[in-house]
Amino acid sequence: MWAYFGATRFADLSARHDATACWKPVRLGELFAAVGALCLGQRSAARQANRLQEIARWAAHLGMRVNPHPQFFPTDPDPACRLISAAVLAGADGGALAQACLAACWRDQRDIADAHTLVALADGCGLDGRALLRQAGSAEATAQLDRWTGEAIARGALGSPSYLVDEQMFFGQDRLDFLDRYLSQGA
Repeated sequence: MWAYFGATRFADLSARHDATACWKPVRLGELFAAVGALCLGQRSAARQANRLQEIARWAAHLGMRVNPHPQFFPTDPDPACRLISAAVLAGADGGALAQACLAACWRDQRDIADAHTLVALADGCGLDGRALLRQAGSAEATAQLDRWTGEAIARGALGSPSYLVDEQMFFGQDRLDFLDRYLSQGA
């Protein structure tokens, strides 16, 4: 959810600063386990209720459509993560595909674990969806996702989104203003 709110703003911020952004999906379950975070269904009722209030506030603030209870959530994010990994391995930047996957889940109520959906999303980003889907099933794409997950854990990422620049971590889409300031200082 929060990565969806931050994705377009992060892409715009990166372009404005002429910064190279490397979109790296990770296995959130592994990352959460490493940092002691709880998956949504394991959080207290009070935290879940607050999350819904925050979603409504941020959606209104950003003027973004969002469904706080998407039809296909929770879902297995691995197929989408491996697809983005395959895109990056093929030389694409991965950002547009990551944004498309996030919007598909949180705005459009599409199943990002479904092969047909993933092909359509990749095609919509000007990529060869069928070829990427085949590559997403490869050991190479899986290994890349594993490496990025390990890197995120080693660098101290706390969840998604985490923006890592130099040795600085900006956790959460609500930290994009701080990231903007950091990049403005010549990082």
